[in-house]
Amino acid sequence: MSSPASAQPWRERLHADCSRCFALCCVAPAFARSSDFAIDKPAGTACPNLRADFACGIHTGLRERGFAGCTVFDCFGAGQQVAQVTFGGRDWRAAPDSAPDMFASFAVMRHLHELLYYLHEAVSLRPGGTLDADLARVLAGTEQLTGGTPAELAALDVAALRREAADLLRQASAAARGRGGRPGPDRSGTDLLGVDLRAVDLRRASLRGTYLIGADLRGADLRGADLLGADLRGADIRGADLTGCLYLIQSQLDAARGDGGTLLPPVLTRPAHWPASHTATGDATSRPRPARPRRSRGKS
Repeated sequence: MSSPASAQPWRERLHADCSRCFALCCVAPAFARSSDFAIDKPAGTACPNLRADFACGIHTGLRERGFAGCTVFDCFGAGQQVAQVTFGGRDWRAAPDSAPDMFASFAVMRHLHELLYYLHEAVSLRPGGTLDADLARVLAGTEQLTGGTPAELAALDVAALRREAADLLRQASAAARGRGGRPGPDRSGTDLLGVDLRAVDLRRASLRGTYLIGADLRGADLRGADLLGADLRGADIRGADLTGCLYLIQSQLDAARGDGGTLLPPVLTRPAHWPASHTATGDATSRPRPARPRRSRGKS
């Protein structure tokens, strides 16, 4: 995945650089046979497609071989942080005794880096008041935690950190979506699996944690909507306008179906598997509700 064009250093740091990692995402997590993964793999066991040089042997054909889950995974740069900083460049093959601690550190570091990504974006929203200072404080504290030793990382209460950050991210979202008018509808956490939302006005809506698996969002207006944690797997966003969306990340786009007519924030990259031309056509006939994909245990 190529790095999104941006002058913001934090985006570069929180972007995966596989050349500086030891394929931790291909070893540390478990994943279950599902629509996302062609096989079961236990945690701490290398994927059979992993080569000796830590590269994926089927990288160019992951989707076709049944490993779509790999194509939408994002470690937010946690892999290179653990490999090069936490463990000083030692790899788990050369130092097998360090492997359990390395894999455990990777799981914690990914949470920290994901929080940093969202916190940086929330700061950039400039919500104002005491919220600016609270965000800066939590951001600095989380940044400091990423430099911890394996033992210090293992002792962290990640759930507590996420709860504190989630409240601040929610407040920043509400402030941003309320500028220039009322916020859009609140659909947070609702099940919109397979729902026909073609051309629906969802400007400045809250879609945090919403199930949009297989939803038809062709031509929908999502400008300024909060999409933190929204499940867009298989969602049809051809011709939709996602400019100005809050907390939208690359892996959400990679999991969705878009095209050349889908409008994106400039810091994100149009997935290579999307058609370059605008292909969103169709009539108003209803579509069958898709089966809910089985959730895998790893890779997220």
